[in-house]
Amino acid sequence: MVETHEQAVKRGKKSRRDGAMFEILVRKDLEKKEWIVDRWGNNVEFIKSPNEKGEMLIEPEKTKLVKAKSNRFNMRSTGFPDFLAFKNLNKFGHFKDFRKEPPENLIVYEVIAVECKSNGTLSKEEEQKCEWYLKNKIFSKILIASKGEKRGEIVYR
Repeated sequence: MVETHEQAVKRGKKSRRDGAMFEILVRKDLEKKEWIVDRWGNNVEFIKSPNEKGEMLIEPEKTKLVKAKSNRFNMRSTGFPDFLAFKNLNKFGHFKDFRKEPPENLIVYEVIAVECKSNGTLSKEEEQKCEWYLKNKIFSKILIASKGEKRGEIVYR
């Protein structure tokens, strides 16, 4: 059976709504775990050019971090990854510098990124963006949040 345009539009709306709801659940879960969470408003811009065979290849030296474009329909940015999360390691006793304790005025944060994917699968381009963020030390870790086996369970990898 072929899907009509109206059916495709209805499915797309439901998918966006379900994705937005999952993002809210992930954010609440991270905040419950003492992370400070904010929406990430940037993206990685890949510049591609053809090689001898005509294949479009990424030019690493021209790749850069840019402000994410706004989605004009729901007025929020479409940055990748979804969230920036940070935690004060001093506050939770997680600061581990075995040489000495940090000076009183030094606050150490762990900064991570979180991408919400209900099925846990990134596209090839999203994987390349994750590699770029890690290689360029923008984030120390990128977590992929997905739905677990049990109802309401969130799995991070």
